[in-house]
Amino acid sequence: MESAGTEPESCPPAQGPPGSPALPAEEPERSEAAPEPQQAAEGVPSPAPVAQGRRPSGPGSKGQAKRGGAGKGGRGKRGSTRRAGEEGGRPARRAHVTVDSSKAKTSLEALKISLRQLRWREFPFGRRLPCDIYWHGVSFHDNDIFSGQVNKFPGMTEMVRKITLSRAVRTMQDLFPEEYNFYPHSWILPEEFPLFVAEVRMMKESDPPWKPTFIVKPDGGCQGDGIYLIKDPSDIRLAGNLQSRPAVVQEYISKPLLIDKLKFDIRLYVLLKSLEPLEIYIAKDGLSRFCTEPYQEPTLKNLHQVFMHLTNYSLNIHSGNFIHSDNVNTGSKRTFSSVLYRLSSKGVDIKKLWSDIISLVIKTVIALTPELKVYYQSDIPAGKPGPTCFQLSPGVFENVPSPVDEEIKVAVIRDTLRLMDPYKKKKKDNHLPDTCMDSKQRFPPISSRLPRSNLQFSKFAIVRSQLSENASDTKDELLEPGSTDQLEHDISKNPEASLPSLCLKQVFPKYAKQFSYLRLVDRMAALFIRFLGVKGTMKLGPTGFRTFIRNCKLSNSNFSMASVDILYIDITRRWNSMGLDQRESGMCLQAFIEAFFCLAQRRYKSLPLHEQVASLIDFCEYHLAILDEKRLVCSRGITERRAALVTCQPDGLHLTAATHAPLLNRMTAANKLTDYRNHRS
Repeated sequence: MESAGTEPESCPPAQGPPGSPALPAEEPERSEAAPEPQQAAEGVPSPAPVAQGRRPSGPGSKGQAKRGGAGKGGRGKRGSTRRAGEEGGRPARRAHVTVDSSKAKTSLEALKISLRQLRWREFPFGRRLPCDIYWHGVSFHDNDIFSGQVNKFPGMTEMVRKITLSRAVRTMQDLFPEEYNFYPHSWILPEEFPLFVAEVRMMKESDPPWKPTFIVKPDGGCQGDGIYLIKDPSDIRLAGNLQSRPAVVQEYISKPLLIDKLKFDIRLYVLLKSLEPLEIYIAKDGLSRFCTEPYQEPTLKNLHQVFMHLTNYSLNIHSGNFIHSDNVNTGSKRTFSSVLYRLSSKGVDIKKLWSDIISLVIKTVIALTPELKVYYQSDIPAGKPGPTCFQLSPGVFENVPSPVDEEIKVAVIRDTLRLMDPYKKKKKDNHLPDTCMDSKQRFPPISSRLPRSNLQFSKFAIVRSQLSENASDTKDELLEPGSTDQLEHDISKNPEASLPSLCLKQVFPKYAKQFSYLRLVDRMAALFIRFLGVKGTMKLGPTGFRTFIRNCKLSNSNFSMASVDILYIDITRRWNSMGLDQRESGMCLQAFIEAFFCLAQRRYKSLPLHEQVASLIDFCEYHLAILDEKRLVCSRGITERRAALVTCQPDGLHLTAATHAPLLNRMTAANKLTDYRNHRS
């Protein structure tokens, strides 16, 4: 971390061109031009049935069945002409990808620029026919989409709230404290306020010179709203709206790394391409946002100077010292690659830094995905028509006010769309260079040369990550002598031929082997979802919990079903009293995880917690696999008996003593019992 007792030395001004020349070398890549399947004519989207797209309404919905047909209209003739051209050897142009942007209330300008570069068709007011991609603004709440792809996961907005995120990471800290030490110690207010007071008092008594500063962040706040610093727990504003607006309090890093004597953060971008299987991409460049007043360590006099302590753009834009700059190396908003160049000039190991960032991102996403899967099955249960989802985090909320924003945000959105292109054939995933991360490396904490204070873990900060490499990855360097004619031909066929290579690189499942042991909560979530019972619910009822215990053979003479009920009631009552979600009663995922921890500790007392949990998960999965096999064998037997019964029906059923002996035996026994009763009477 930072040097104790001294302010870190500011970095010198950048010398040379922007970028990060110290980054690992990478083999040149060809542009990710999409293949050209034989689609309909240009401008005519590929047909899709009404039942699979947005719900149609109005008289126009009836005409979809004829869409693309060879009728009297121009579309049918144009399609016939295109087919004729294909037979003559002329290559066909691929159909335009269609994007519904009617709900894109945020990052709209960057989206429009991206769509123009891709030459995709935008529908800013929506469309009755289904679109390939639906771009939502803030969250996923749309029951009218039955197909296509939506740029939001259900529940992501809730998961990146400060309390929910802190709980998810805290669970991972319980299991793997060394792996998740990058997240600061957090207390949830108001429920943990007494605990916060007690722990701070105890730490001060054990270390009298310790003079901490704490930062208080409202749970649902954004853009710096409601954030303030305190020196003592008694300074927390309990008299305000803390009951109606809960918050998270964390220890503030008072000695951050500075550039130009200013505090800064790193806004980085991660694409969560899918949950199952888990696919994570990191962009190559991001933004660094700078405070507008020289930094000083927190004192009672400067605690309230937000332009010194908070890096939020929405706050510092109102400062008289805010610098709008067209240069990516200067100003109050710069590219992350320019910051890396400065760090490299000071001797920071950039390769090691990349490795740490990738590790941090993957670990954070692993902490978030279990509950995201619960949200997903609630909004889109198995067997129910629905879209597939992807998400770029954090959301690109601001418009495009400067060339720095356009350079970063447009590229990230454009290349996210390119990766989700529905007409693109599956190709090899575009990986980061192997030199970025040694496959045998065990990913230690963030490098001491870059204090963690510069990775602000606020609403989206944990899920932000973006890598930056040499800015020389352009089409000009990829061209070979004499290839100009070929390039013009490729551009005429496909606009992607004129675009640079993707700025998003896959990091998972590329590095899955190094992190597979961390996915214990993911396996617990799979057990939780299995026993939810009612599709669309997010809480486990008492019957479902008892079924889980019985099917996994977890009850015995020392742990009766009565004890199971008591465990369920105690844990569920405590979690429901927190008031996190009163829409339905029952056991939420976090409560189920706590109950699972109790069961694991009861059964495997001598092991560390993560080994206890892993052993119990293996035990449960083993018994459930046996149960599934029995059910499969039983269902096969029933199917075979039914098939045999059907084959007998044409000739009629003939009951014989040989084939129905049990039935005749029961009839004989019944007759004997009747004779015995008559005799007694």
